[in-house]
Amino acid sequence: MHITMLGTGYVGLVSGACFSEFGFQVCCVDKNQDKIDNLKNNIMPIYEPGLESLVIKNKEAGRLTFSNNIDKEIQKADVVFIAVGTPTRRGDGHADLTYIYEAAEKIAKNLNGYTVIISKSTVPVGTGIEVKKIIEKINPNANFDIASNPEFLREGNAIEDFMRPDRVVVGIENNKAKEIISSIYKPLFLIETPILYTDLKTAELIKYSANAFLAVKISFINQMADLCEKVGADVHDVARGMGLDKRIGSKFLHPGPGYGGSCFPKDTLALIQTAKLYDTDISIVETVVKYNQKRKSDMADKIIKIFNGKTENKKISILGLAFKPETDDMRDSPALDIIPKLKKAGFKISAFDPVSMKEAKLLLNDIVFSENIEDCLKDAEALVILTEWNEFRGLTASKLKQLMNGNILIDLRNALNPENFNDSEFTLIQIGRPTKNKIIINQ
Repeated sequence: MHITMLGTGYVGLVSGACFSEFGFQVCCVDKNQDKIDNLKNNIMPIYEPGLESLVIKNKEAGRLTFSNNIDKEIQKADVVFIAVGTPTRRGDGHADLTYIYEAAEKIAKNLNGYTVIISKSTVPVGTGIEVKKIIEKINPNANFDIASNPEFLREGNAIEDFMRPDRVVVGIENNKAKEIISSIYKPLFLIETPILYTDLKTAELIKYSANAFLAVKISFINQMADLCEKVGADVHDVARGMGLDKRIGSKFLHPGPGYGGSCFPKDTLALIQTAKLYDTDISIVETVVKYNQKRKSDMADKIIKIFNGKTENKKISILGLAFKPETDDMRDSPALDIIPKLKKAGFKISAFDPVSMKEAKLLLNDIVFSENIEDCLKDAEALVILTEWNEFRGLTASKLKQLMNGNILIDLRNALNPENFNDSEFTLIQIGRPTKNKIIINQ
């Protein structure tokens, strides 16, 4: 079976590499020639643990190829996955389906024999049916079926999520397409992965519902963290007490500066717009979107308030820029809201991230990008942790004392162990936890 993956972004590249690991012939295609040339030379467009080695392994085995000859690869395909971007449309919050419809037109013009066309991209309800209409209009004699197979890949853990998923969701219209899709996921039968077959619209909505619910969960624990700070409780114990209830679960009950990334921000907005089209109330999600955006700004205000207005020319060291660890993705990262507001307040900022520095330099101006943790912390009045990379968790009071001028540690991811700073001169300020020790601001 020959699989063609349209798009070599995060979803397309990871999915293509994993399907080739399953033993299928896979070609990932993209109209960006530079990206294809880089992939042929084993240069990955994204950082994802394990991806480079998986790509190289399957290239060498002859199962995985890359091409910008989109027409040819569609003609060869038994299965075509659409894995192109669906960013937020400028101005109205809807998902921009330009690339989806362009892919549908390309497919229509190049179908050769029976082909199953599967959307991996996150698309609003009804998009699959619209893609079908486009293909039928351009190529009335085409022999094909449409399916929806949304991805549930976590950045930083995508390969494991593909190989050992919680579930696979497939929207289909008939048994013929079901048999084809079942065959490409057959390796997952051995580990008894639940595969849920639905209609097209239901599959499309499952993806949005899942992401919106997780966004709600994150925002809920962030609000509980704010309450914990007011009453002197510990949000980690609150989250643990909640999470032990199997109806709730412990995942995504981690307080922080707000969610970001490539999925939650755009998918919650798109879901809201879909609900408006159908005159349906999803005010919970609307509130979460507003709260999450405000929270990022509030985190900057929290830092400014700690300094009691003495912010001019004070050096702050920022550790972590990506929206989460184990990725270089800067899309909607809290850093993009927090850092500019701190700069406007007068702070001098140095920043370091183990992976995302290249991306961050394109998005943030007038800050110092340090080569390592030590350079970043040198002579700083305060440390701010924005991303919980593992290498930041091991920072100790003795090491920080050697590097910093000040004693303020603002941990917006609760990555540091409070017990390591109880008997030190440092003041550790975390989200939803009581603060011990006196804050000292150097004049």
